[in-house]
Amino acid sequence: MKRILFLSVFFTSTVTLKAQTAADSVKAVINQFFDGMRNVDVPMVTTSFADSAILQTIVNRQGKVSVRNEPIAGFANVITQQQKGDLDERIQFETIKIDGPMAMAWTPYKFYYKGQFSHCGVNSFQLVKINGAWKIQYIIDTRRREGCE
Repeated sequence: MKRILFLSVFFTSTVTLKAQTAADSVKAVINQFFDGMRNVDVPMVTTSFADSAILQTIVNRQGKVSVRNEPIAGFANVITQQQKGDLDERIQFETIKIDGPMAMAWTPYKFYYKGQFSHCGVNSFQLVKINGAWKIQYIIDTRRREGCE
């Protein structure tokens, strides 16, 4: 009986440790993306993405909802026009789910531009493990100025 209990605890611990390690790897690439933004390090940002990555923002203007697409190159160009520290997106990892080579992360955030609060919302990341490394395949986010406590 003790042996069965030991094996059960060992197996559960091993599975939990592997899940934590994978989740930490997902967090690392997302943090790399935001660190690159803060540090105006375009290669750090762009290497976070898969080759066919998609960036989208849900826009809600006066109750009219639409989705805006942004090319990675355009996003990178915006970063190059900033000073270090101008773009500061502070995220929280609320949920990470992983199934083999696919992961998703739900990250509420608050965005500060040049030290001043700008807006908040949620990022939804889809990641793919390519050649052993997690890459961001898709980001869609919401943006609002109210309800950001």
